[in-house]
Amino acid sequence: MAHASVHRVVDLTDPESTRLREISLQEARRRVGSGDRDAILAIPGSFALVARDGDGSTVRMARSLDRPMRYFLAKRAEGPMLVVADRIDAIRAFLESEGLAAQFHPSYTRMVPAHHVVEIRLLGCPDPDATYVRFLEPAASDSTDLDEIGRRYVGALSDEIALWLTSLPAAEPIGVCFSGGIDSGAVFLATHHAMQRLGIPLTRLKAFTLAVRGAGGEDLPQAR
Repeated sequence: MAHASVHRVVDLTDPESTRLREISLQEARRRVGSGDRDAILAIPGSFALVARDGDGSTVRMARSLDRPMRYFLAKRAEGPMLVVADRIDAIRAFLESEGLAAQFHPSYTRMVPAHHVVEIRLLGCPDPDATYVRFLEPAASDSTDLDEIGRRYVGALSDEIALWLTSLPAAEPIGVCFSGGIDSGAVFLATHHAMQRLGIPLTRLKAFTLAVRGAGGEDLPQAR
């Protein structure tokens, strides 16, 4: 079967869930569309973005670790259509609205791996001829001192939390999901420390856990 350029791109991701610092959403999309690894790595914040390059012949997608992102290529007479969303059911609902429900199957969707640029130029039936390029290459530590490694790790966490705190509304509560384990405990303590350092009232800090109710209304065991 002959290959054809992607004809239509449908972006179902919620722009409100993208949280950027110091740059606009348009600039972040431009960086993703350019395919420039260094420029994408320098996007400050949380994102899941899809963009075409300058001449429209290539579609690129990229996301940070905390944001889900899946895509599906549907066949249409005028050319393939790329549908991008954060949920599989959103893709299915859109295809149903377009009269293309018969083409959908969950296994035909593909996840955009975090910290990769996924590039689609052509469509090969039934799967896209996509390329994957990492834009984040974590370097191994040059130290074997566990205390030093721990200081760097928690220090980086604290710095990121501080940046997040400064982007929040001035008077709203600050919630930290807290299970009592070492991971959520470290996040809670780092948030507490960052708030002290920034002079943010600690009365705004709220730790919480989530309970899930079963079909009969009973509380199910909470993850710890």
